[in-house]
Amino acid sequence: MHFIGFFIIFVLCSEINFVIMKKTLIFLFSLMLPLMALAARDKASEALLERIAPGAKGRISFELGKSAAPDTDFFEVRMKDGRPHIVGNNSVSVATGLNWYLKHFCGINLTWNNMQTRLPDELPRVAVPVRKETPLTMRYDFNYCTFSYSMPFWDWARWEKEIDWMALHGINMPLAIVGMESAWRNMLLRLGYTDKEVGEFIAGPAFLAWWAMNNLEGWGGPLPESWYVRQEQLQKKILSRMDSLGMTPVLPGYCGMMPHDAATRLGLDVIEGNPWNGYVRPSNLLPTDPKFDEIADIYYDELTRLYGKARYYSMDPFHEMNDVDVDYGEAGAKLMKAMKRCNPDAKWVIQGWTENPRQQMLEALEPSELIILDLFSECRPMWGIPSVWKRDNGYDGHTWLFCMLENFGANVGLHGRMDQLLDNFRQTKTNPLARNMKGMGLTMEGSGNNPVMFELMCELPWLGDDIPTKEEWLDGYVKARYGTEDPDIRAAWKVLADGIYNCPAGNNQQGPHESIFCGRPSLNNFQVKSWSKMRNYYDPATTLEAARLMAKAADRMRGCDNYEYDLVDFTRQALADQGRRQYQRAMSDYRTFSRRDFEESSGRFLDMLLMQDRLLGTRPEFRLGSWTEAARSCGATSAEKDQYEWNARTQITTWGNRECADRGGLRDYANKEWNGLLRDFYYPRWKAWMEALAAQMAEDSGPRPDALGGGPNASKTSSELFAMALPAAPEIDWYAMEQPWTLRTGGYSPAPEGDPIAVSLEVLDYLCR
Repeated sequence: MHFIGFFIIFVLCSEINFVIMKKTLIFLFSLMLPLMALAARDKASEALLERIAPGAKGRISFELGKSAAPDTDFFEVRMKDGRPHIVGNNSVSVATGLNWYLKHFCGINLTWNNMQTRLPDELPRVAVPVRKETPLTMRYDFNYCTFSYSMPFWDWARWEKEIDWMALHGINMPLAIVGMESAWRNMLLRLGYTDKEVGEFIAGPAFLAWWAMNNLEGWGGPLPESWYVRQEQLQKKILSRMDSLGMTPVLPGYCGMMPHDAATRLGLDVIEGNPWNGYVRPSNLLPTDPKFDEIADIYYDELTRLYGKARYYSMDPFHEMNDVDVDYGEAGAKLMKAMKRCNPDAKWVIQGWTENPRQQMLEALEPSELIILDLFSECRPMWGIPSVWKRDNGYDGHTWLFCMLENFGANVGLHGRMDQLLDNFRQTKTNPLARNMKGMGLTMEGSGNNPVMFELMCELPWLGDDIPTKEEWLDGYVKARYGTEDPDIRAAWKVLADGIYNCPAGNNQQGPHESIFCGRPSLNNFQVKSWSKMRNYYDPATTLEAARLMAKAADRMRGCDNYEYDLVDFTRQALADQGRRQYQRAMSDYRTFSRRDFEESSGRFLDMLLMQDRLLGTRPEFRLGSWTEAARSCGATSAEKDQYEWNARTQITTWGNRECADRGGLRDYANKEWNGLLRDFYYPRWKAWMEALAAQMAEDSGPRPDALGGGPNASKTSSELFAMALPAAPEIDWYAMEQPWTLRTGGYSPAPEGDPIAVSLEVLDYLCR
């Protein structure tokens, strides 16, 4: 900088041609532009620090530097001028370095339940500089489902925290689909659809993800005008903040979706998809249709007008569809060309999920143009190592990202695959099929749960070839999580890491071990939702042991938000697991016709369910009111507020109409152990079931025959008597009980009630009696 300044003075003072001087100044100014840009990014890092630690601005300094190697990200944590100093090659790297310093030096773990902190009065010194590098420069976040299961009602304040979380955890490639419905609406209006027809096509807020994935039309809608305005404004704020931090968001591309009536309405050549869980699917416009390019260009024109061009576009053509009579290679090429007309430098991001991407597409597309998300790498990797979804040749030279799915349906429950995640990731270091792995991704259907697994996943790219054991990694995590080393807490985590957080290879269940409290009652209740693929893999006594060990630190840890959140979560899991055992006792008493024992065992089960409701009421993260009030806050009128609350209530319970809930199988897919929902939705179902069983037992005991040999069954035929002898559970129309609850409004608050520690201790005392 000093050299440039002296040179400018020299030029100004010299008697040289004005044109030469002008060209020289332009050249020197071009050299200074990158330095000016770096200064702007430094301000973004300072602003991030001030948001997460109000009043801390200036206490930690930041610097943007250059990577030592191409296609490599780095951060360095050291001291400079008596202050902690973070250096990185971009703002996300700097933020990751800041998070490393906070976790590993200050004992501060910023996560979803707590995104603000107070720095120590005296910041710890960095005696030996820490430098971390990674060749995994693409670090992705979000599943389409996340935007409906976790985020449909987020406002800017909540999004601001999430973007900060992403920056601190190294995410630089987030999916950004908020407000995509506005681009679709504008496109369809230009094609001649009416506002009413558009409203019948685009789904409501809690179901937009499945509309965008070509699964259904209109459910939860129509969307009012105010929704489009709100989401457009929100997306522009989101993209602006992501840009300020140096992130490169992934926008939704066009893969041929059209309303189901597009063939008759517009005369298009389309594929009509098979029905999805009782819903009519949108149609797929064939890429050979003469109007394909025109419609695709309209879509990208509207998307770009609203949100600008992107470096990455997400497209998942023929998602979860049976194979159809189409040239998948030609279709892929056509989609790629449409995207490239919008931005010649853009890359296509596609999910590696079940049959996608089709082999013909891989063969037809250039490897440098496609980025594949190996969506479930911790359990069912497709990239080449043994699994039920293994592809022998991996992705045939295409770029791919190692992703962790972890959660389905945003269900509440402790869950993880620590050993399998670490082992699968280790194999990418030596397996030739991993040579085109360029990053990692978080592809959860639901966010805000099991923070330990996401902390682990986000650190893996920065750990080099020396991947630790889960025990080694947990030592650092536990200290950072609670800001101290406590033997009881560490012992609790060891129990969990060897049990519920260590779902083994070969167990393909989808997400957490589901709570019995959330299931539709039956005589053989096991998994709550239709496709969870649950299998027992840990002893329920271990979660109770872990919760009791955690509780032993209560007096020492009172006031630590992370501790209180985890204590409630551990206790919730222990109560749910013991509730499952209590359910089995009650069903055994029913089957053995032990009427008095059944009355006691079923009563205790119902008491445990209500106790779970009270426990979860102590934390806002586990309160139904946090979900429903967020939904209502999106509405501009009473009618809109009611519509959004209906979306919120329906998604987490029946999910759809009777056809979808009873025969389609989606009921309780997004089940939640939440305060309010347990008490008012799950409890009435279980109470009705237990009462029906008790009534059946009382009826079967019957009055004794009278003196003449009569009785209630005396006139029945032998066939009727034989049928009566077979076990037959009561038949209850569950949907008739459930659907009225979805139509109610109000009554739930996000404000916590009760002391989380006191109630946790009360629950544990009850369970140990």
